[in-house]
Amino acid sequence: MNRVPGMSLDLDIRDDAKADRDAFVVLMSATLLLYVFHYWGRPDFYVRSGMIDWFADTLGGVLAGHPGVGAYVYWGASSLVLRTMIPAAIIVWIIRDSPREYGYRIRGTLKHVPAYAAMYAVMFPVLFWVSSFDSFLSYYPFYDRAAEGGAAFWLYEIGYWFQFVGVEAFFRGFLTFGLAKRFGLLGIVIMTVPYTMIHFGKPAPEAFAAIIAGLALGYLALRSKSFVPGIFLHVGVAITMDLLVLWRLGALGNIL
Repeated sequence: MNRVPGMSLDLDIRDDAKADRDAFVVLMSATLLLYVFHYWGRPDFYVRSGMIDWFADTLGGVLAGHPGVGAYVYWGASSLVLRTMIPAAIIVWIIRDSPREYGYRIRGTLKHVPAYAAMYAVMFPVLFWVSSFDSFLSYYPFYDRAAEGGAAFWLYEIGYWFQFVGVEAFFRGFLTFGLAKRFGLLGIVIMTVPYTMIHFGKPAPEAFAAIIAGLALGYLALRSKSFVPGIFLHVGVAITMDLLVLWRLGALGNIL
């Protein structure tokens, strides 16, 4: 086992048989989970499967008047299960380690909040600028009736935010910590590859920014030993983009 300090990090990098096995488990299970989530965990599957009508008819209320919003609640729930809970189960039952060693922790993260706040401060003017691009104005918010405001908008946002819990747990937790135990800081780079790829199809500037964000958030997760602060940063960026776009479209008053 090699202990390698660098960039204010002190990583335990192992190159024994168990480390190889654990890295294999992380990479293969992550690949399978990405596959399952892509085909059966996203909003478009909810719509194609007919659940859009079943939930609307069964639950009524906001879903009855805005059946499309249920797709984003489903998206958030799928992300929690496939990207957060199942990886945690793999850590415990297959890798036989503590989820705390994979970033599932809150204690001790408060002192790292300024770094995440600084990252948001740097990103805000960029968000303000790109929110004026036609590609962003036509893409955000995802829910096509978000501009109407009301309970449906906030239900959409809640599903959207829970989706980010899964994103951070999966990429900055399961993959980053799992690979760093074998590859050190190179694990952040490996994680950034699939993280960037899930942004394909989004506006090109956002897909490119995902490369920088993946590297930065991966490093901050290892430094704070937690992916949790990244959730709040990611949610903050997402709601900021939605609100800026709605403001530019003249619909912000419907929300506030």
